[in-house]
Amino acid sequence: MTGHFLNLSDAGADAIAAMINDAIDRKAARAGWPKGKTDADVPLAGHTLGMIFEKNSTRTRASFEMAIKQLGGDSMFMASGQMQLGRGETIADTARVLSRYVDAIMIRTDDHAKIEELASYASVPVINGLTDLSHPCQIVADLLTLIEHGKALPGLEVAWLGDGNNVLNSIVEAAGLMKFNVRIGVPQGYDSDPAFIDAARANGAKITITRDAAEAVAGADVVVTDTWVSMGQDHAHNKIAAMMPYQVDERLMAGAKPNAKFLHCLPAHRGEEATDGVLDGPQSVIWDEAENRLHAQKSVLLWCFGLLG
Repeated sequence: MTGHFLNLSDAGADAIAAMINDAIDRKAARAGWPKGKTDADVPLAGHTLGMIFEKNSTRTRASFEMAIKQLGGDSMFMASGQMQLGRGETIADTARVLSRYVDAIMIRTDDHAKIEELASYASVPVINGLTDLSHPCQIVADLLTLIEHGKALPGLEVAWLGDGNNVLNSIVEAAGLMKFNVRIGVPQGYDSDPAFIDAARANGAKITITRDAAEAVAGADVVVTDTWVSMGQDHAHNKIAAMMPYQVDERLMAGAKPNAKFLHCLPAHRGEEATDGVLDGPQSVIWDEAENRLHAQKSVLLWCFGLLG
């Protein structure tokens, strides 16, 4: 076994840079090809990725299935409700068994402790497809997208609006690793995990927290938001009311730099965290961002198997 990818720091700055460079090269090499055609070097021929889903998914499932296919391997989809995992079998036992059947495991779940336990008992690489704590695969795709659109990461000013959620935690983690800064505009009571902020600051990133959306966005190179109410969360009405001052609309977006880019990992609740005018506007790169989940995840898989960086 080589490496687990539970958080960005499991790989580190050099490996993340290698992932992005590999993704750029592989994406370019496939220009004009059918989606299902394998890469010329088929680096993961004979390998199978087991995918456990405890949460619904569009982009994570489709991108990982196509990623392993384009690399020459196969995938196995497992919904937790159709597994013994959903009927009381322990995570440890599940990890031991699946390690005998597949070459790597990707899991999309809630409690981050579950993926840590899975990784501790698996004898194959484990990849975080999303937990309530972090979403590292998304951020590799986001960084890839920004670089494609001409943004250099060191010194970049990134503005986050809305909920201090798992995506923000991973953006803050990336800031410390890749040397950019994050201004966090969130309402009181919805701050991100302080451990990620402390670690990023220790690595030299400037992380600013404000309750003023305009202050967060002023002069930013990148504006990022996400769904306010994640799957399974309660008290949606109260939360949405608290978040409304942080909606990214055309007026707020105009406070960023004229060449700023807008990111959203999707799915979008149009008219809540962002308006149609921003989501579909000229500064939005959300469709490139969504496509890049595929290209980024191919490079994550290669790193996990020790074939990159």
